[in-house]
Amino acid sequence: MSRSTRRIPLVNLSHYRSGSPEERARFVRVFGEALKEFGFVSVEGHGIDDGLIRRTYADVEAFFRLPEQVKQRYHVPEFGGQRAYTPFGKEHAKNRTVGDLKEFWHVGRDLPEGHPRRPDTAAYNVWPEEVPSFRPNTLALFNALDEAAALMLQAVAEYFGIERNTFSDMAQDGTSVLRVIHYPPLKEKFIPGAVRAAEHEDINLITLLCEGTASGLELLTRDGEWIPVDTLRGQIVVDSGDMLSRVTNGVIPATTHRVVNPPSAAEDNTRYSMPFFVHPYPECVLQPLPGTVTPEKPGQPPITADAFLKQRLREIGLIK
Repeated sequence: MSRSTRRIPLVNLSHYRSGSPEERARFVRVFGEALKEFGFVSVEGHGIDDGLIRRTYADVEAFFRLPEQVKQRYHVPEFGGQRAYTPFGKEHAKNRTVGDLKEFWHVGRDLPEGHPRRPDTAAYNVWPEEVPSFRPNTLALFNALDEAAALMLQAVAEYFGIERNTFSDMAQDGTSVLRVIHYPPLKEKFIPGAVRAAEHEDINLITLLCEGTASGLELLTRDGEWIPVDTLRGQIVVDSGDMLSRVTNGVIPATTHRVVNPPSAAEDNTRYSMPFFVHPYPECVLQPLPGTVTPEKPGQPPITADAFLKQRLREIGLIK
């Protein structure tokens, strides 16, 4: 199949949420097989309000249009990129030293002090006072994506024939983050040898990606072909990360993907995107499901989600 026609499968989350037994079973099968084959799947009927996505994008654009010195006030280095603003070119892909051509903001889960799953050194959300609606809109989007993600993780568990809440319980009160990203036109900012987002795998369990404002996302298939991933209005693109790969012992691999630079000056436009990274709670132990372990494939040793996350954040340059 050619590069231009090969596409990831499309499923409807409402079939799983409230469909017939046949619709639910089909969702579980197609969703699971898509992650297994591509590591990516498109989801419609997800229940995220289109108006909320539009309003949040308007806020994101308003923030990133602020002067550089204003944005820098919201960069908190001790947060390790887990909250607030991360400047242009700061993050790089694993095993690369050149920064990506992007800047972003992280909104995380705020657990109250004394909550048993609140890390001792938790970063906390800060908010750009210049864009008053940024806080309510991004928090509403965070919560809506969090709810949809729990359903999808339940479907993955059903695909494996295990307790339905296995993966969604891992993400309960987890350190998930909503990342809002600005990719400026290359004519405005460019780092030699850099791309908008160099090839990488996500760290977390799954990622939910609201439709981007421009094309450029590509995935690497299991047979080594780069294919475009369309993030269409009304759809969310879901991909599997390193943590899900670890607990499924590679049955669902983490898929390499990237955001390529615009192919021509005519297409050198601003791009915004809003991925939601679904993370387990910090002390959650990542270890292979018993049914996935074989003598030939014993799996990797157990590690907590917090230790794994910090290891990866060091690898991508966000913490020392």
